[in-house]
Amino acid sequence: MEQYTNVRSPSNRARGLTHTSPVEVSLQAALDALGDPVRRRIVRELASVPDWTRPCGTFAHLSVAKSTLSHHFSVLRNVGLLEQRDEGTRRLNRLRREEFDERFPGLLDLVLQEDAARG
Repeated sequence: MEQYTNVRSPSNRARGLTHTSPVEVSLQAALDALGDPVRRRIVRELASVPDWTRPCGTFAHLSVAKSTLSHHFSVLRNVGLLEQRDEGTRRLNRLRREEFDERFPGLLDLVLQEDAARG
């Protein structure tokens, strides 16, 4: 019996993740990414925990579909705000605060203070 290997293309997870450096990002792209309230919430929640401790699955409480949540993570990764790595079946996240602050000083501070300003 013939065995077929690599019949299916690798899954998105198996292909690996690409991460954009904040240096490569325009101000407009950063503002567009942070213009969405769900993405700002993700950023604020990641800022409140140590790096690599928050898997994507722990954001299920946000009122969006799983596919939409994946899109939000991708947008944040593509503007250099987020770094992700796979650990077993979990995808862990790290906010790239230092790198992003170096490129756009003060922008993340405004996002992180948003809830406090409303209070």
